[in-house]
Amino acid sequence: MNESLVSIIMPSFNSATYIAESIESILRQTYTDWELLVVDDCSTDETIAIVSQYAAQDKRIRLFRLEKNMGSGHSRNHGITNAEGRYLAFCDSDDLWLPHKLERQMAFMRERECGIVYGSYLVCNDDGERCGIIIAPKRQTLQQMKRDSKIGFLTVVIDTQKCPKIPMPTLRKRQDWAYLLMILQHCGVAYAVQEPIAIYRHRKTSLSAKKFGLIAYAIQVYQLVFGYTKVQAYAYLFCVFLPNYFWKRFRVMCYQRRYRHLLAEY
Repeated sequence: MNESLVSIIMPSFNSATYIAESIESILRQTYTDWELLVVDDCSTDETIAIVSQYAAQDKRIRLFRLEKNMGSGHSRNHGITNAEGRYLAFCDSDDLWLPHKLERQMAFMRERECGIVYGSYLVCNDDGERCGIIIAPKRQTLQQMKRDSKIGFLTVVIDTQKCPKIPMPTLRKRQDWAYLLMILQHCGVAYAVQEPIAIYRHRKTSLSAKKFGLIAYAIQVYQLVFGYTKVQAYAYLFCVFLPNYFWKRFRVMCYQRRYRHLLAEY
């Protein structure tokens, strides 16, 4: 295992519109000891051709192709299995990293000696116009994450010497939240770099854009990760998860204007 290498997992499916921009954001990282594992989930557009061109130009980029469409959880697991680095990071094929992301997080991890680091991030629309910002809380424990996820998965870096290198649940939705809950069961707490380090693309057609549809998957997460019965999962969802979710949305609306100047700075 390479002790300083960051293995970046990027699942892709019909991502030709955005994936070149996502890869370019990885190439611009000021921290250069990384590998990018693009795992394609049977794309039918030009995704493979685009990634192949980048892989031919930079040996740090590796392309994997699944034999059948299985969802992003399976794609990420294939990347995790083939990762050669001590550190794991995740970037979807339509999201972007700011150039200082890895350098800032690696320095933070070594300074704090922590196993999981995440960060604040900007939000853009389909056309790349920046339209919002999410300020990460300074720390997240298992109990806090259980109430509702406040960690942007595109910002996460995991040290596999301090946290287990485990497979991600293969739920079609909310598998990233379930995965972080499982990691926190071992590591206890995650810490944040609070300046923006990435850009999340909020697409109207994406799975994560359908928020109320995603809430139903929380039931499966509570059953899978915590062993809840369906009755216990629904009780926790309505009594704890939903109040926290709507409070989070309210707080995000309140601080958008306060931090709007950062949209231009980054």
